[in-house]
Amino acid sequence: MAPPNSGVHHISNPCIYGGFVSSYAERKSRFMKWLGKLFKSGSNRGGARGGVGGRAHPQLLGEENMVCSAPARSLDDRSRAGKEGEELDHALALSTAEDWKRPSGYRWGTKDEDLARSLQGTLNSSSFPSYDIPQYYPRNCRLCGGCQRDIGFGKYLGCMGEYFHPECFRCCSCGYPITETEFSLSGKDPYHKSCFKELTHPKCEVCHQFIPTNASGLIEYRCHPFWSQKYCPSHEHDNTARCCSCERLESWDARYYSLEDGRRLCLECMESAIMDTGDCQPLYHAIRDYYEGMIMKLDQEIPMLLVQRQALNEAIVGEKNGYHHMPETRGLCLSEEQTVASIQKRPKIGGYRLVGMRTESRKLTRKCEVTAILVLYGLPRLLTGAILAHELMHGWLRLKGYRNLNPEVEEGICQVLSYMWLESELPGSKGMPSTSVSTSAASSSSSSSSSSSKKGGKSHVENKLGEFFMHQIAHDATPAYGEGFRAANAAVSTPDGHPVLLLLKKGLSS
Repeated sequence: MAPPNSGVHHISNPCIYGGFVSSYAERKSRFMKWLGKLFKSGSNRGGARGGVGGRAHPQLLGEENMVCSAPARSLDDRSRAGKEGEELDHALALSTAEDWKRPSGYRWGTKDEDLARSLQGTLNSSSFPSYDIPQYYPRNCRLCGGCQRDIGFGKYLGCMGEYFHPECFRCCSCGYPITETEFSLSGKDPYHKSCFKELTHPKCEVCHQFIPTNASGLIEYRCHPFWSQKYCPSHEHDNTARCCSCERLESWDARYYSLEDGRRLCLECMESAIMDTGDCQPLYHAIRDYYEGMIMKLDQEIPMLLVQRQALNEAIVGEKNGYHHMPETRGLCLSEEQTVASIQKRPKIGGYRLVGMRTESRKLTRKCEVTAILVLYGLPRLLTGAILAHELMHGWLRLKGYRNLNPEVEEGICQVLSYMWLESELPGSKGMPSTSVSTSAASSSSSSSSSSSKKGGKSHVENKLGEFFMHQIAHDATPAYGEGFRAANAAVSTPDGHPVLLLLKKGLSS
């Protein structure tokens, strides 16, 4: 046998199974016959394409037991080569079936089968080169501004010079993706328009709706100077209730109490409200003690009555002299003899109304320059005390013979005493600067008023109300009460002498 050539597979000697040896020539003849049929059918299908540019097939080399592998096939021949592989598999299956038809215990096998399997592997592997799908990377790679990952070939959004996955472009308020065509920006932070409106557009604290724009397209609202309560301008004219004490408007989700004289009282002011004359007596005597500590003892016993609005207004009409705070007066130092209906029994709460109040008419006779002091009922304790301090100063001036003072001087002095008393009740308040009286003459009176005023035991709500009443006095815009207070307070700041005497001296000289 000739020496083997390169690329040629040789068939080895037959294998022995059991006790029967197959003839090499017989096995060779049969196997080459099958292969001849296989390649002959492949050649017929190839036709004229076997020339230049056509397909090449495995070829038989004469009677030699050699098989050459055909050149590598093009991609267009893949399906046909697959069919040839299937035919080769079929030939191997027929050979195996004939072996099994022989008598039991006798089978033969040669390297011809290995050669066929090798040839099949050549057709399946060499004729079909693998092709890797190339990965495409864009020249300008886009990174998502949200997750900082490559956007790739999907949909994306462009905004503010950045790119985003649609699901990564999110509202900085609610955190949900922005899918609308319009949105709001604050700096570089995107928002849903509705979320941005919730964050920036003011809401009315009365009706809890967004405050509407005016005819010029601007947001116009009202704001309380102390409480910072924002509300629509329309609520000043739509009969929205206002607390008669703290001036706050009634919110639609809260109810104010209705007093029998038509006034409304908020829940916070209701907590410390004084409702009848008997309940007010301890506070009244505490403030008289405060005056005594200021070396301003009231020698006469001046009656004090809590009254309704109508009774107070009637008393104002009957009073010949005096200057009254408008639009509503809440206290009066009476000098004329009158008959006044005072409140003797506090009303009961029925729902959000105060009912069942009992009044008693009382004839007031003049025994001195001051007949009585009248104060509106239903006001918080600190406001009631501030009014009493103011009216008692009127009484003290009249008892001392100062009846013809300039209204700005007299009302200014009375406002200073009212402010000083509130200051003594709220040691930590930050209203107007403390007067010199707070550390001198007023210090001796603090102990006398602390027992009845429950100093230190007031709630945060009551302390805040006290700060508001001081704010009202300090920022009053009326000439007599506002300008008078500021001028008197400046005079009190002088460290020499008694503050009230200094005020009187300045007032009389002017």
